[in-house]
Amino acid sequence: MQLEARVLENRFVRMEPMEERHKEELRAACAADPATWQDLYIVSMLGEAFERHWARFSGPGDGKMMTFALVVDGVCRGMSSYLDIEPAHNTVEIGFTYYEPAFRGGVANPSAKRLMMAHAFESGAERVQYRVDAANARSRAAVLKLGAVQEGILRNDKVTWTGRIRSTVVFSILAEEWPAVRDRLDERIAAFG
Repeated sequence: MQLEARVLENRFVRMEPMEERHKEELRAACAADPATWQDLYIVSMLGEAFERHWARFSGPGDGKMMTFALVVDGVCRGMSSYLDIEPAHNTVEIGFTYYEPAFRGGVANPSAKRLMMAHAFESGAERVQYRVDAANARSRAAVLKLGAVQEGILRNDKVTWTGRIRSTVVFSILAEEWPAVRDRLDERIAAFG
């Protein structure tokens, strides 16, 4: 598996490798929903915390993570990342996804995930996984709607920045499942017009 940081695009969204030019638009997108950062993420991207974590999401990193800016109509409205990139095992996680509230529940997420999964599988992935906070019902439903299979729950496996103990639901899509998942996603995305 050889994942490259490159632009991924369809008619609804553009996923651009995260760069300095996205910083202030991402900061504004993150600030649009403080409650979500308080309740559902391991780290905060609000206020001073944004500065502490920005370097993690921008630039080349350590090869284990690659973040994309979700760009709609030329403006960064959020992000999604490849995490735990494991070329030797042909596996990757898609996660640390955040979208401005106005871009949730519509075409943005299925479009972005369709692009990222296609890129991963075309690059040699055998498995794409998602790990979602068990308390995040909206994200769990969204991952199932993408076509992923729930595998199990890692109980009390993370501590969030607020000190809450989090359990994590693990989902996956395998390379042999991808063609059927892709076709269903394409039908779903086409319904948006």
